Amino acid sequence: MEVVSGTASLAVPPGSAAVVVKNLYLSCDPYMRGRMTEHETPSYVPDFVPGEVLVNHGVSKVVASGHPDFKVGDLVWGITGWEEYTLNPKPESLFKINHPEMPLSYYIGVLGMPGLTAYAGFFNVAKPKKGDYVFVSAASGAVGQIVGQLAKLTGCYVVGSAGSDEKVNLLKTKFGVDYAFNYKKEQDLNAALKRYFPEGIDIYFENVGGAMLDAVLLNMRVHGRIAVCGMISQYNLEQPEGVHNLFCLVSKRVRMEGFLVGDHYGEYRKVPQGGEDQIR
Repeated sequence: MEVVSGTASLAVPPGSAAVVVKNLYLSCDPYMRGRMTEHETPSYVPDFVPGEVLVNHGVSKVVASGHPDFKVGDLVWGITGWEEYTLNPKPESLFKINHPEMPLSYYIGVLGMPGLTAYAGFFNVAKPKKGDYVFVSAASGAVGQIVGQLAKLTGCYVVGSAGSDEKVNLLKTKFGVDYAFNYKKEQDLNAALKRYFPEGIDIYFENVGGAMLDAVLLNMRVHGRIAVCGMISQYNLEQPEGVHNLFCLVSKRVRMEGFLVGDHYGEYRKVPQGGEDQIR
């Protein structure tokens, strides 16, 4: 990776429906790690091309527009370049910011892609009910911390795992989960989960994979639900770890479903409207 300087035109091509935006905030998200690997079989999102500008979610301000739905001065969030200015030829993919009174940085967090990921994965995939026992791995991350709070607002019992005592303390004192533990200090993940879930887990929001997933499968309740958001423990491995307890899906009639946030962008407006009071 290198930082380069260049000259950018701040005008859209004549007759174009493109926009030029000034980027105000840029997000660095775990899924980008996968785009840095060359895949023989195409992944769900294209690999980054060496020498080209990195792209990811950001918050931007329109400085030039040929599109009837966007005017100069509009604040937007969506995919943009890791650069000061970006020419976007398909601005239909951008979302207008309708709550400019909120801190703009929220739109690469709770009001942006991480918030929508948490909302869609928890409500559309996991389908919670009041009183459910919920476990969230990587619970202090951008998505996990929101899932835990949504679960508490739904009336669930919530436990989160994280990789440091500082993050565990954050989960308990700021994000309001019932219990949290440092998985790096646990010699036996199965025993740890039984300690916090003596009656089993109804919903597992999966962010890490590997040994944690294996332990969770042993502790799922009958008709439990696993929403698979990511498996970050596997991203840097040359040979991904296997999972040994998959028969629990059969014996406990567990539904395990992966999802991509891009499939749920149509529901974006529900996130700020439904949680605006809690966010404030």
